[in-house]
Amino acid sequence: MAVEYREWREGDDLALLEIWGGPETLPAQQFRAALAPSGNAPWRRCIVAEDVVDGVAIPVAAGVVHEASLHPERLWAYIEVAKDHRRNGIGATLLTMLRREAELAPSGVSRLRSKVEPGTAGAAFAEWAGLTTIQRSQLVVVDPGALKLPVFGDGSEEAASEQVEDLATGSVELSDVVGRYYTAVHHWDSPGELGIPTVQRMFLDDLSGAHGAVVLRAPKASAFGAGVPASRKGRIRAFAVSYAAGNPDDPSEVFLGHEPALDAAEAAAAAGELLALIAYQHPVLLEVDDSMTALRTVLDPLLEQGTAHARGADTLVVSD
Repeated sequence: MAVEYREWREGDDLALLEIWGGPETLPAQQFRAALAPSGNAPWRRCIVAEDVVDGVAIPVAAGVVHEASLHPERLWAYIEVAKDHRRNGIGATLLTMLRREAELAPSGVSRLRSKVEPGTAGAAFAEWAGLTTIQRSQLVVVDPGALKLPVFGDGSEEAASEQVEDLATGSVELSDVVGRYYTAVHHWDSPGELGIPTVQRMFLDDLSGAHGAVVLRAPKASAFGAGVPASRKGRIRAFAVSYAAGNPDDPSEVFLGHEPALDAAEAAAAAGELLALIAYQHPVLLEVDDSMTALRTVLDPLLEQGTAHARGADTLVVSD
């Protein structure tokens, strides 16, 4: 086997797809989209390994390293090798080459991160390469009616409407709490400064797929202190942003979070109440990191009871 290495070029995606077949894992499916020509806007370096047989070069592996606008403290890296060419040092060589490229990244960042599924060839390679797990993520489907509906205030419709509100995804108030929540639960891999425009672009505008939001508020408060009738809306305690589903029968994909200033018990209560509302009649799909402790507090008992279930394998974020 004579292996040569070169830059990615047009047509490699189709050639590699023919050799690789379908993606073995969800991270593989996601990362394949990052295999593209090297460039500087954004910065990316992509390398292809070819097996030369009788003078014919056949692409069998590829690796990419690139900067990320979100979570800029590390570079994303991915390597895939055809099954019949593994354990021949190709992946190790690609990793060495990607590390050298990473040292030249214009941001000055050279640490790598990737995603793998436990028990797979990718996980074994990451362990061999010295990458350790920094986070675990799950896709969890919550069944309809898994949680008891909350009662607000005196139980009247008016009391409920004061605390539960459909909110436009363009709301600055919503953008603020979404951004602060995302930053708080990603302390393990900082997303950097998230201004309102960035939060809108990443999570809330039409291009993100967002098509609705509902918030759970604290009870109305008075702007003038005790003894004066409450007129001001309470602060957002929890939010749920829904995204367009490919099939009406699929669970609704939802980004659910809470005001990060709440203490642990308040955060879990707020998340649980809002989840009960949005999953009352239709299943809901959530992506949950272990760092999202309030959601884990709500979901772990449901997973144990069987009223929620994991979809697919866990995803591990690994880093050097």
